[in-house]
Amino acid sequence: MAEQRETVGKTQYDISIIRPELRAGDFKLRGEGYPPERLAAIKKGLRTLHTLELMAQTIYKFQLTGQRSDLNRQLVAAMCNEMGHYQDFQVKLYEYGFRPSILRPAYWLVGFAFGFGSRLLGPKAMLKTGIWVESKAVHHYAELLAKIEWDDDTRRVIEKDQADEDGHISRWRALLETA
Repeated sequence: MAEQRETVGKTQYDISIIRPELRAGDFKLRGEGYPPERLAAIKKGLRTLHTLELMAQTIYKFQLTGQRSDLNRQLVAAMCNEMGHYQDFQVKLYEYGFRPSILRPAYWLVGFAFGFGSRLLGPKAMLKTGIWVESKAVHHYAELLAKIEWDDDTRRVIEKDQADEDGHISRWRALLETA
């Protein structure tokens, strides 16, 4: 049975789908006719989400060990999911005619520090780091969904990605209880 999560808008998303399918017709040039204030808010929001997803995927990459374990399997799935989120926001940036932030490398470094640092401290620290980071992400997503006037397609992507983050929290908590 597929896992479901309810997001802020009470819309359900299937979080067992790690990388949703995209077709050529799903891509659009966006933002034409939008007031400059709305475009500025969208740009800031997309750049924020894009850089935070880079940090998240980097955390999981550096938490992975060479062991053949369920934790590593789930870290690979979470990393792949975060890579998809990163791509979601990169695509949206380009659809609006924006570019990613030049500060991205700083977020990669933070992700490396959290990921490798928690890995050195062991599985419990890794899971607690994941719970903490994903909890911050869910809150941040909710804030951006409430503050910014998104187009419907972009809003759905953000809500699905937020539901995925909530699913990560549930998985890490369940693993922490058995650790």
